[in-house]
Amino acid sequence: MNWPWLFGVTNLVAVIGWALLLFAPRRPGTYSVILFGGVGLLCLTYAVLLVLLVGGLVDPGAAGTRPFDYSDYSIGGIRALFGTDAGVVVGWTHYLAFDLFVGLWISRDADNKGFGRLVQAPFLLLTFLAGPLGLILWLFVRERRARALARAKTPK
Repeated sequence: MNWPWLFGVTNLVAVIGWALLLFAPRRPGTYSVILFGGVGLLCLTYAVLLVLLVGGLVDPGAAGTRPFDYSDYSIGGIRALFGTDAGVVVGWTHYLAFDLFVGLWISRDADNKGFGRLVQAPFLLLTFLAGPLGLILWLFVRERRARALARAKTPK
């Protein structure tokens, strides 16, 4: 399998999804393209690659490394998986899919709470670059408005 090519394609899919999220009009069709054409395609790619990798059908281990032991969740076991191009591409595709999904959720959540696109952009970019950091900062920022909106909806 041509791992560098696949790595490039998965990155391109993610970048297109992020560009749509940041710059395209927020319409149902745009959200569908991001969800299914971006997140869904990355998830499908991940699933197929994982099955091929776990099944030993591709890249069972780089020369000089021990074979993968999928029950070994130690640092050494994970290092063995990521010690090959296949392991890196599968792991990176996992990150790309989840980070784009989280970015999609942040954008929808921010839109629903009345945050403008300029306020959203730093959180989306941070999520793109360092997923969990962008998410935790968004969770802190959204909290006050989320509580205020909940109080406003509660009958007195």
